[in-house]
Amino acid sequence: MTGTTDRRSSAPRRSPLLRLSALACAALPLCAVGCAGPGSSGADAAARPASASPAEELPLLPSFWPTAAPSTPATPSATPGSAAAARPLTGRTVLLDAGHNPGNGKHTTEINRQVDIGNSRKECDTTGTSTNAGYSEAEYSLDVSRRARTVLEERGAKVLFTQDGDRPWGPCIDERARIGNEGKVDAAISVHGDGAPATGSGFHVIMPAQVKAGKADTGAIVAPSRRLGLLLREHFKAATGEPYADYIGEQGLDTRSDLGGLNLSKVPKVFIECGNMRNSGDAKRMTDPQWRQQAAQGIADALTAYLTTAAN
Repeated sequence: MTGTTDRRSSAPRRSPLLRLSALACAALPLCAVGCAGPGSSGADAAARPASASPAEELPLLPSFWPTAAPSTPATPSATPGSAAAARPLTGRTVLLDAGHNPGNGKHTTEINRQVDIGNSRKECDTTGTSTNAGYSEAEYSLDVSRRARTVLEERGAKVLFTQDGDRPWGPCIDERARIGNEGKVDAAISVHGDGAPATGSGFHVIMPAQVKAGKADTGAIVAPSRRLGLLLREHFKAATGEPYADYIGEQGLDTRSDLGGLNLSKVPKVFIECGNMRNSGDAKRMTDPQWRQQAAQGIADALTAYLTTAAN
């Protein structure tokens, strides 16, 4: 996410519709009871600390999660509660934070303004990175976020955006955190593409470190954010086949204390760097609408798993 704000093989692909239908049926018994690689240089990308997270085994998929797509779309059974089972996120609110803004480049004075992130001050926002062919991170992040919103709303969730292409620039990184806090969301994911050296490839997930300084206090969100991050790593890889970033240690995980969007969050929140836009292979995937749909599916699946397991 070179020039980003809050910095950052193929497996068999399954149809998002089939996966959603499978979830609807398979979730029935349960519902009744219940981006930032070292190449980044943007507002929340500067001063990258060493990763603090040890490598971990992937968490197991929830027992209701489909492991293979059915040959035909499943239809929820017409039994009491089946409507709720088909919409397992009813009553839940999530935030999708699409990184950057396509208009930021025309508002350099505004986005270069320094804002307080608790333990330091950083630029309000940045322009983000792009592929060599000019496909911008801001365009990518917004497209994937919109696709994920569609899936999540079909599952019953209320989905908030920090920006939906409806602002000339920004918002600033502190406002991005505030939108989730004031919306009292159950979980938040910031969507990015990285701008690391072209030799690096793969995706990684960034989680908040323990920070208590000024107006930043992540003590209450570190543990749930880590659980969300592990699920996001698992489901994104399953949906896209994208490997873990080979330029970030710890098996596709990073823990950061210099990102305003995490430092100032009062709700569980993580970032995902969906790939390195400066790498030709990653760029080819990220510019493919079908792959972006799979990326959105992985993000939606992770939020669904996080919000429908016992801890939540």
